[in-house]
Amino acid sequence: MNSMMSLFRRDRGGSGRVSVQEAAARTGDGDAVLLDVRESHEWQAGHAPGAMHLPLSALAAGAGLPARAQARPLVVICRSGNRSRQAAELLAARGADAVDVIGGMRDWAAAGLPVVDARGRNGTVA
Repeated sequence: MNSMMSLFRRDRGGSGRVSVQEAAARTGDGDAVLLDVRESHEWQAGHAPGAMHLPLSALAAGAGLPARAQARPLVVICRSGNRSRQAAELLAARGADAVDVIGGMRDWAAAGLPVVDARGRNGTVA
């Protein structure tokens, strides 16, 4: 089994789930795209550096992925893990290779991983 398959394992009947450490490792080396599905005010308050933003509300309304995220593995994150799980399942149903991050940005920040605001300064998880 290659590393991509082990990272993107599937739970019964749904998309796979990864820890924040796994998410940081996979997206930090450029293999996968970190896709933040929180709303704009949450994104602006604080997000992971290098993440792409596409709110779940827009995704559910039919919005497509940004060009840089198309045909790449997706690691989907929100504040706590609920919206990211929904988004990962929606994306997987559309044929994307998507997993969600257990614990979301709350666990990301608690693990000491970087969070930046809309201006690139230290951010907070809203």
